Amino acid sequence: MPESLNLIFFGNSLLSYLICAAIFLGISFAAKVFKIIFLKRLKSWAEKTSNTLDDFLVEIIEKIAVPFLYLFGLYLGIKSLTLNDYLVRIINTLAIAVLTVFSVRLIIRLVNYGFEVYWHKSDKGQSLKHSLSGVLKVVKFSIWVLALIFYLDNLGFKITTVIAGLGIGGVAIALAAQAVLKDLFSYFAIVIDRPFEIGDFIIVGDLLGTVEHVGIKTTRIRSLGGEELVFSNSDLTDSRLRNYKRMQKRRVVFHLGVTYDTPLSKLKEMPGAIAEIIKKVKDALFDRAHFSAYGDFNLVFEVVYYVLSSDYNKYMDIQQEINFSIKAELEKRGIEFAFPTQTVHLAK
Repeated sequence: MPESLNLIFFGNSLLSYLICAAIFLGISFAAKVFKIIFLKRLKSWAEKTSNTLDDFLVEIIEKIAVPFLYLFGLYLGIKSLTLNDYLVRIINTLAIAVLTVFSVRLIIRLVNYGFEVYWHKSDKGQSLKHSLSGVLKVVKFSIWVLALIFYLDNLGFKITTVIAGLGIGGVAIALAAQAVLKDLFSYFAIVIDRPFEIGDFIIVGDLLGTVEHVGIKTTRIRSLGGEELVFSNSDLTDSRLRNYKRMQKRRVVFHLGVTYDTPLSKLKEMPGAIAEIIKKVKDALFDRAHFSAYGDFNLVFEVVYYVLSSDYNKYMDIQQEINFSIKAELEKRGIEFAFPTQTVHLAK
């Protein structure tokens, strides 16, 4: 062995540094070969399958496992050297930090993949994906907090004392931020129970519009007038809400009045004539038509039918077609619509 290899630099021989470099380069070379040859084949195999699990595993290997191998090789190489206690503590601290970060990245990717699978299996589309993205942010924050606690515990901090302090501080924060926390829990209730989704037309009290955004604190609705309505999530969960998007069919009740001088025979023909008109209209289901009341100036007929759609424009198109047909039918039969009139009798 050449004497130059025994030369000491910073407490280690030149041979020790060469061994350190050899360990790092050897593991790095193995990782590179694995990435170029085996991982490339795994990618081509995964692309041929319809399953998403193999694509996810390939991504985990490429984005997490391979970079971790490089850092692991560097760690093993450095650990082969003789270092003072201070440097050893620094290296161990950094190693724990790296291990924690890679573990968190792996857990988050697993959670994210689980959410993606759940979204693809459901039939809720982009609205569910948007809701899950908000939940995912909260889950990621929670995972990072737990990872930080784990890291501090491995560094020797008294975590029980820290957690107790956080508990007392958490109570104080919770008391000061009750409204925010209430909206946050209401957000989870909206995401899990899904009383409405993005794109639904809802009515809350005397306000109505289409849901555009469901956030952690607020939900934004676009009104029919075009302005944006902002509700806190707790307001929505505490209110009686009507969701017209979920309506499978719309029940329609309308009245029409004819003059008092209409003959009884023609009055008896009207329910059947109205029924025939509605039955001919597409996506309209006739229910009933009756001579229902004697009005102040007209004979009142009440008509009930169903529109087999939740679309408001479709309902108005159907109602318009029915109104045109009834008008034409009554004109053909010589029946007049009533309107408010007064008869004045002059005493002699």
